[in-house]
Amino acid sequence: MGEQMSLAEALLHPKLGANAKLEGMHGQVDWAPIGCLAAKVREPAATGRKPYLPLPMLKALYLQAAYNLGDKEMEEALADRLSFRRFCGFSLEEGTPDETTIWRFREAAMTVGIVEAAFAEIDRQLEMKGLVLKKGTMLDATLVTAKHAPPARAAGMGATHPKEPGAGWTKKGGKAYFGYKAHVGVDQGSGLVRSIDFTSAKINDSEVADGLICGDEAAVYADKAYDSHARSARLEAMGIENAIMRRGHRWHSLKPTDHQRNARIARIRGAIEPLFALIKNVHGLKRARYRGLARNACAFHIAAIAINLKRWAIAMPA
Repeated sequence: MGEQMSLAEALLHPKLGANAKLEGMHGQVDWAPIGCLAAKVREPAATGRKPYLPLPMLKALYLQAAYNLGDKEMEEALADRLSFRRFCGFSLEEGTPDETTIWRFREAAMTVGIVEAAFAEIDRQLEMKGLVLKKGTMLDATLVTAKHAPPARAAGMGATHPKEPGAGWTKKGGKAYFGYKAHVGVDQGSGLVRSIDFTSAKINDSEVADGLICGDEAAVYADKAYDSHARSARLEAMGIENAIMRRGHRWHSLKPTDHQRNARIARIRGAIEPLFALIKNVHGLKRARYRGLARNACAFHIAAIAINLKRWAIAMPA
């Protein structure tokens, strides 16, 4: 996949370890700038062990998210699957990281913000390839239940959990939830994830919406929760069409034309729902995988990168 083959690999049959999907995911990306970002991670090796290069470790995190593997499962897959080694850049002559090394690298990458920076770099490359359509950005948010059981109800809705820093309470559909909220901006038509914010569940969708707007889209689509005079004025000033569903209030009832407009927008912005189903059901983030907001924000960004790489491979086969 672009790296120089070792002698052992040169002797293998060319179809051994071949994986068209992984080759497609890998082949489109210019990994050099991502490698420069990964090099900022200073993760110490275990005693007496030579540290692994940062870029293969970062690629391993993408694979882990793409296949919804735990750290132990990822350790076994790297040791067992030649296609995984090739994607990451581990030769047959070297060992592969164990679950502790994978965990420690993820922690180090999270600490210095490499995952978010790599997400932005891949978005830049997608844009340069013309895969970001910019017809519109669809905004929405989804709840991610905390890894641990919530505090007792007797403690009240403001109660926290010592092992879930950053988690909070919210209500949806008359039911209380304890955990986090993933806010995303998705490119209309391509389905590529362009912006992410990961917060406590108590944060209102509208609070972080302006940060999800990229500024180069033709329109912004969102449900009624995002409707505000300030946001409408901001979009107008930016020359972006306001395609946020309108909500009525006691001083202003919606007109039939407003309901028709809302219905049209709902059909368009509904395309974001399959993304949430994919992240939760395929990539295993229906419930938080880790403790705390920072770790789960990192996991969500990695899953979004894996999804964007898959869609890039489909749009432009290697």
